[in-house]
Amino acid sequence: MSEETVEQVRNAYDTFNRRDWEGFRRLIDRDVVVESRLVQMEGGYRGYEGLRRWWDQVFEMIPDYRVEIQELREVGDIVLVQSLGLGHGASSGTPVVDPFWHALEMKDGRCTWWRNCSTEAEALAAIAERSGPS
Repeated sequence: MSEETVEQVRNAYDTFNRRDWEGFRRLIDRDVVVESRLVQMEGGYRGYEGLRRWWDQVFEMIPDYRVEIQELREVGDIVLVQSLGLGHGASSGTPVVDPFWHALEMKDGRCTWWRNCSTEAEALAAIAERSGPS
């Protein structure tokens, strides 16, 4: 994986953690597809409008949410990130410790697709599905 791609992904995480919506949006493709771990129930989020809806929902539920990168590697043309989400529930104050995996597709310096997954196996399956037959 190129250093440039690593830097782009780290920058996206840092921008998210700073709650810099405009900075984050600039790192994302206008036609982005975001798939949550509940994609079968929620569907996905598309484009800047969907991205903003996702953003607002995350911070409404967990106002102090932040994500730490645990591991970052490339699988084919897709970046796989082991992540740890941390924060506190908005209404209860209950601590949130949320280990998860991101599968991210980067093109021309912008994220065009990502899926949040509960496990590495789920993320690898999403990558295989996204990549199509070998």
